[in-house]
Amino acid sequence: MAREYVVSVGGITPTAAAVTLVFINPGTGQSIEILRCWASQAGSPTSAQQRIQMNTQVTAFPTLTSTTPGKLKLSDPASVITGGTAGAAGTCGTNASAEGGGAKTVLINDAFNVLNGHLWVPTPPETIVMNASAASGFGYHCPVAPTPATGWSFGVIYREL
Repeated sequence: MAREYVVSVGGITPTAAAVTLVFINPGTGQSIEILRCWASQAGSPTSAQQRIQMNTQVTAFPTLTSTTPGKLKLSDPASVITGGTAGAAGTCGTNASAEGGGAKTVLINDAFNVLNGHLWVPTPPETIVMNASAASGFGYHCPVAPTPATGWSFGVIYREL
């Protein structure tokens, strides 16, 4: 049976002008499939457009807040990916305070109204698969400062393959 996990936080003030909301870097021996990404805010009733991207990034990775993945099926073991602050292989984190110098390759560009939030749920042929032992990690990223600056919730659901 597939094992799915979530990396998610809420009530966050993004820490950088352009910010990686969630970064997941698969480790050796375990590929991951990105199943869902979302972002929303509760800090302002004002309508505004926000750009968002799904990308890959090679070293040097973002500086993150360590966030431990949660299990979606409580009987599953803990994810092989653990919380980390440096974007290293086999780790994940949220709300980057620095983006790192590694090149980003944008996979999907999008924009959304902050009153509605962003939700990306691909059909199975459109999921993103990050290979084990690859030189890059997956980032859910705002290329411009999120507006408003407070009250953000965001996350990524992934499957270990």
